[in-house]
Amino acid sequence: MRTPIIAGNWKMNTTVVEAAELVKAMKDKLNQIAGVEKVLCPPFVSLTAVRELIRGASIKLGAQNMYFEKSGAYTGEVSPQMLSGLCEYVILGHSERRGYFGESDQIVNKKVRAALATGLTPIVCVGESLKENEAGETISVVTRQVKGAFEGIDSPKGTVIAYEPIWAIGTGKAATGVQANATIKVIRDSVFRLYGDQIARAIRIQYGGSVNSANIAEFIGQPDIDGALVGGASLKAADFLGIVEQTAKIKKTG
Repeated sequence: MRTPIIAGNWKMNTTVVEAAELVKAMKDKLNQIAGVEKVLCPPFVSLTAVRELIRGASIKLGAQNMYFEKSGAYTGEVSPQMLSGLCEYVILGHSERRGYFGESDQIVNKKVRAALATGLTPIVCVGESLKENEAGETISVVTRQVKGAFEGIDSPKGTVIAYEPIWAIGTGKAATGVQANATIKVIRDSVFRLYGDQIARAIRIQYGGSVNSANIAEFIGQPDIDGALVGGASLKAADFLGIVEQTAKIKKTG
């Protein structure tokens, strides 16, 4: 059985004070929910504050990005060594990084390699645009992105993959549970071709894209979907708690 994982990507939202208030509003209830791995991914500036607030709780911490070099003249970047010991997870290859900042499959691959070498667990994002979706290119796009992300890597070592159709991110337009599961099965098959059956069965694959407490059940009830990478709804304590609570209940009974 794969342990479901719900990660909240706060993106470029919340000041340090606001981040602390958000954690305090849901920490106790979140800590009590068993059977689900819970990950909070605040902005870099709030990682230390959030780390202190969740110390001793059953809540993990993740960064939203990182660079692949250990150190150097890379103004504004954060290295995996800076994150090591501070957080457990790091989101890599998010569509906003690919789209706004020109991150290619090759750059994502360098970041995945660097994260794994430093002991961080990557949440590797893949997903197609609306144009690619309408052109029937979903399978080829996500297959290419998975292959590119893990190029030359002997083992994914617990890496999480997040399928985020770009056309559903922040648009309020989510894929159906059946659609998402079908694409995630393609992703799992891609992992199978790279690493074999055992790793393909064990790797956790999330869905992301306008996920909220009203529609999470549609996704989490699918056999190949192991959780969610949550955007806007993770900024609302009640919504995020609802997502985690439903995931725990559905996966336990399922």
